[in-house]
Amino acid sequence: MNVGILHPGDMGVTVGLSLLRCGHEVAWLNKDRSEATRARAEAFTGFDSLATLCRYADVIISVCPPDAAYVVAQQVYQADFCGTFVDANAVAPSTAEKIADFFADRYVDGGIIGPPARQPGSTRLYLCGGRASSVAAMFEGADLQAIVMQGNISAASALKMAYAAYTKGSSALLLAVNGLAEAAGVTETLRQEWQLSQPGLTQRSEKTALATSRKAWRFAGEMREIAKTFEAHGLPGQFHAGAAQLYDSMAQLKTLPPAHLSEVVQVLLQGSVKPPPDVDSDPLRD
Repeated sequence: MNVGILHPGDMGVTVGLSLLRCGHEVAWLNKDRSEATRARAEAFTGFDSLATLCRYADVIISVCPPDAAYVVAQQVYQADFCGTFVDANAVAPSTAEKIADFFADRYVDGGIIGPPARQPGSTRLYLCGGRASSVAAMFEGADLQAIVMQGNISAASALKMAYAAYTKGSSALLLAVNGLAEAAGVTETLRQEWQLSQPGLTQRSEKTALATSRKAWRFAGEMREIAKTFEAHGLPGQFHAGAAQLYDSMAQLKTLPPAHLSEVVQVLLQGSVKPPPDVDSDPLRD
């Protein structure tokens, strides 16, 4: 199969490499992309227009920041793409359903759980929709495991929202707790109590800061989609709306080395800050 990947960030590039190793051809849209993205995508065929990529591809897989998912799908639709469109982004079921309206029975809903798929067993791509089985078959034997779900057209997105509500939501809570302790002047006493009643939580806080600092700009949109999902099911979404605000305030860390907990806490205590001029504001330039 000829597959288009929009866009090969840290996760998307491993989706493409998994397909290459399964014998498929993989292409991407290289126009106006960053040098970092170009380096990641060097194994893929590059196209300089979306229309050309859409004529080439039998399947297009969208892996982009949640804030851009609908616009990317709309652009593919407007380019008269006739193949199977897989939205593998962390979006609310309501967003997935709006995207599905573009492609009707050619739409496959996807949700990726796990880190970038660099080793077998680490990462799963959940799929649902009429063509989910044929998409899953493309990944047979790949590092990225494809799993077909039963349910409505947005079931994979619902699963992703439920999963990330805890993983990334609890990370935001832990960082916020450390910020509160520092602002209130009780950090050392809190850590002493954690050693007694919550052993390992101090170390987890440091690991969370290092793991999230450069990705927080992506997580903010995901938290907003999760909040929307909770509210659509009659549950309070305010917690994840707050998590989105916290991650937004960390956006300035995007282009810096992974930040330690003390650095992240200082950023949080500064409040909502604007990214410095050298931070690329294009959500697709990963």
